[in-house]
Amino acid sequence: MDLLDPRPGERVLDLGCGTGVLTGEIAARGAHVLGIDGSSAMIEKAIAQHPGLDFIIGDGHDFSVAQSFDAVFSNAALHWMSRDPEMVIANVREALLPGGRFVAEMGGSGNCAELTAAMSTAWREYGLREPEMPWYFPTPAEYAHRLEQGGFVVRILEYFDRPTPLDECPRGAADWVRMFAGSLLAGLPPEIVDPLLHRVNELAAPALRRETGWMADYVRLRFAAVRR
Repeated sequence: MDLLDPRPGERVLDLGCGTGVLTGEIAARGAHVLGIDGSSAMIEKAIAQHPGLDFIIGDGHDFSVAQSFDAVFSNAALHWMSRDPEMVIANVREALLPGGRFVAEMGGSGNCAELTAAMSTAWREYGLREPEMPWYFPTPAEYAHRLEQGGFVVRILEYFDRPTPLDECPRGAADWVRMFAGSLLAGLPPEIVDPLLHRVNELAAPALRRETGWMADYVRLRFAAVRR
């Protein structure tokens, strides 16, 4: 949020706004903000919780806006837009005024490596096809190249570990899989889901379970870029 530094009167697009928590923070700093998210359920909650703000349903791969924005902001959402990252960047560029800024944080290469390794091993042990992870976690060089090829000048790019307590996941990695990768469980025989996730917990525990609770091995990519 400080890297975005929204100014009074600016037009800001919050891409992948979820329930609008950060959209509200941007608005509180005096900017005119539009929240956009691909989930209708998220947008319904955002409208209910922030009745004075504007929200629309839209996919980062194909959204368009009627007016240009001074900035596009995104937090923990770009890695879900995995089908065509270059198209997402192109749409962001089209939404910006010349000189407009694109400020975001997303999962970077190595994000959730222990969690996804535990999943892959458990799936194999149960004779299941390797799970197709639904995220895009680029290296810093890869994403900087995509931004530059997409018409941006990269001003700041940070890549860092951010171990995060799984406070909302009392059953550890098993709950994390249900919360963030539930689609991978949808087609499985119901009777194997619980033992499969128990095995995920066993595999992930040596690296991620602490005396204080479970931790997620998050790695983040944070950047600020300017439209050429």
